[in-house]
Amino acid sequence: MSTTPLPSKSTRATGRVTLSDVARAAGVSPSTVSRALRGERAVDPALIERVTAVSSMLGYVPDPAARALASQRSDHVAILIPLLSNALFVDLLEAAQTTLRAAGYQTLMGVTHYDASEEEQLLREQLLHRPAGLLVTGLDHNQATRKLMAHSQVPCVHLMDLPIDESEADIYCVGFRQTEAGAVMTRYLLDKGYRRVAFAAAQLDPRVMQRLYGWRKALQEAGRYDPTLEWLNPAPSSLALGGVIFEQIMQQSPAVDAIFFCNDDLAQGALMAALRLGISVPSQVAIVGFNDLTGSDQMLPTLTTVRTPRAQIGQAAARMLLSLMRGEALETPQLDLGFEIVERQSS
Repeated sequence: MSTTPLPSKSTRATGRVTLSDVARAAGVSPSTVSRALRGERAVDPALIERVTAVSSMLGYVPDPAARALASQRSDHVAILIPLLSNALFVDLLEAAQTTLRAAGYQTLMGVTHYDASEEEQLLREQLLHRPAGLLVTGLDHNQATRKLMAHSQVPCVHLMDLPIDESEADIYCVGFRQTEAGAVMTRYLLDKGYRRVAFAAAQLDPRVMQRLYGWRKALQEAGRYDPTLEWLNPAPSSLALGGVIFEQIMQQSPAVDAIFFCNDDLAQGALMAALRLGISVPSQVAIVGFNDLTGSDQMLPTLTTVRTPRAQIGQAAARMLLSLMRGEALETPQLDLGFEIVERQSS
């Protein structure tokens, strides 16, 4: 016969098992139950196992609202990303979430769709839940969002971008220099002997535009900048659009000998279109991309691209945020994880 205490009459009357019920049944304090259920590493694994088993037996479900009210701060972190359809952000999100869960934090995700107003509304909604911290993609926000972040006093780390303005030197962020990456890829093509290098872009979000500025800078320095080589389309980035843009460039600018696509999905679509049209890559035109997304190393020919450390960015940003939430001092508020040119057959 089981000797585990049953919930109190008052609990049975309300139909809800409380934290105190679990503590009484497990023979520990409520605070120990709370820490054990969060999986804190300081708690003995055997104790975590016992508390978890009792919690499961009693059917206990934590009340995050009550926990936030008691502590003035919840045990979740709010994360804002632009899209879930882009593998780049999926990799980033997975790495950040894995790191935060290991430290006992849950994640509450919001998708902004590159819309400043939607980002502002999502942030307002998430701040109602008193998050312990914020992870926000990019540095380009409207004034209302900036004020919300500042006035909330919630620790915040920005993902993917690094500031170019000295006035933002105190912002916490993890990423790489988008403009520099665009310039380095363009110089790579110039060094390979290509002279008419086009830049093709979609979505036209702030990071894409920074890559465009890098391309412009490199061509201007080489005395080869031509504004007619810019192919900018505000539509969402996709393989299909990459094929369309490639055909347009080949029809209207046949002298182009290299195309730098702002994202790998566009470049992958261009390679498929080249095969369909019988255009040889790279002997007739070189094609390069950005982000080294899944499948780029399997294209025909394989795609030269800029490899970006999105998983490392997600992990490092989560670690930085954990330090801020613990009140720990950081050596630097900004971490540049760099990028890498991956040379393959398409150039």
